[in-house]
Amino acid sequence: MTTDVDISGKVNFDWKRLIYLFLGIVLFLVVYCSPQWPDAVDPMGKHFALSKEGKGALAVFLLAGTWWVFEVVPIGVTSLAIGALQVLFLIRPAKEAFGNFMAPSVLFIFASIVIGQVFTKTGLTKRLAYKMLIVVGERTSMIYLGCFLVTAALTHIMAHTAVAATIYPLLLAIYALYGEGDKPTKFGKGLFIGMAYVAGAGSIVTLLGAARGAVAIGFYNNVVGESVSFFQLSYYMFPIGWLMTFLLWGFFMIFFKPEKATIPGLREKARQLDAEQGPITRKEILACSIIGGCILVLALQSFFPELKAINKSAIILTSTILFYVLRILDINDLEEVPWNIILLFAGAMSIGICLWETEAARWLAVNWLVMFQNAHWFIFVMSIAFFVMMMTNFIMNVAAIAISLPVALVIAPYLGVAPDVILFASLVTAGMPFLFLVGAAPNAIAYDSKQFTTGEFFLYGIPASILLMIVVGFAVYFLWPLMGMPVTI
Repeated sequence: MTTDVDISGKVNFDWKRLIYLFLGIVLFLVVYCSPQWPDAVDPMGKHFALSKEGKGALAVFLLAGTWWVFEVVPIGVTSLAIGALQVLFLIRPAKEAFGNFMAPSVLFIFASIVIGQVFTKTGLTKRLAYKMLIVVGERTSMIYLGCFLVTAALTHIMAHTAVAATIYPLLLAIYALYGEGDKPTKFGKGLFIGMAYVAGAGSIVTLLGAARGAVAIGFYNNVVGESVSFFQLSYYMFPIGWLMTFLLWGFFMIFFKPEKATIPGLREKARQLDAEQGPITRKEILACSIIGGCILVLALQSFFPELKAINKSAIILTSTILFYVLRILDINDLEEVPWNIILLFAGAMSIGICLWETEAARWLAVNWLVMFQNAHWFIFVMSIAFFVMMMTNFIMNVAAIAISLPVALVIAPYLGVAPDVILFASLVTAGMPFLFLVGAAPNAIAYDSKQFTTGEFFLYGIPASILLMIVVGFAVYFLWPLMGMPVTI
């Protein structure tokens, strides 16, 4: 246990940490050792049993969630516990439980973080930060807005994980000029948490922002027999993504209003520092060329079928290899990778796939959605959006979509609900997990700033999630019907 020793030599135990540590263990044992739970039954009368392994997956899920929120051990260590518990309690074989720790998505996150390292080491980060500050000026509210707008815009053309890794060092450079050193401040919390939230908001606008859109459209096509085009998705998502971006700016100005309204002399200081950077270097040009090439290939995957067969992780890992081949990075940089964050996502991937493979997630989805099978169509759509929002905070948003969308699309015709509104409402909430770090890579990348705790992230994520649900309700009931989307049949 963590202990403190006062000047008298008396040892003080961290009782709060001890309580939360054992709370996670107790939740695990209560669920794992409980008798068989009732089957979930869908509107067609089909039964979905919860197996012993599925119950075990839920038990691990509760322990991990408790330890992650209260940070009783490093978040990466909680992820290791996820893999170990699956094996020790025979929930899944070791090859599967630990194999997920090196899943392509985890390697994508690793490569994205390396891109952020390159921006920092070559000086590109400072160059971009100073130029942004020259434009937005000395008002901290405008610095918030400028950072949020750049983040949201970039997620339209590249994966939000890569955007977060690119923007993160830029924010570090900006925060260094705030004058508070590394000390956590309201401005620091708002800057980094805001980046994570806005990266999610911007990523819903196009299919390039995240993989969830393509997966959801695939399910939609299989169940409904219709397809959704790249531009049709952007047409309905653009106003929601940008509305959330500006609302989040207001949200952070209320909850994390900077201690300083202005940073006097910041613009002039930024000009001076920008001039000291000198002309762009060979390494900066090389880094930009490599990163730009990877982004271009990732973007072209949506338009050229030949490129779709190449996994995006392999594409972005090529940039990592080239950084070392061309000696932009060295062994010291590899050792400075935040492995705690990588392990966090490795564990999240493992528990997400565990819930999927044991069908515990499907059992949860059916039990949740059948509660609303006789409700008003609006309540039903909002219940789906809420379920996806909660699930995507714990597991991959792709998995959250995969377990809920097919069930919802089957139930929808009985309530006279059009499938289109279910698809788009689900995609909105799947893109914005505001409660847990494991919900999205930008959340974990922002956490590396040490400006906030996991508990603070969760606490402020509650009103942010409520705001998100209000915006979804507005879109479902008013905006999307005005734009021509069918909501009832």
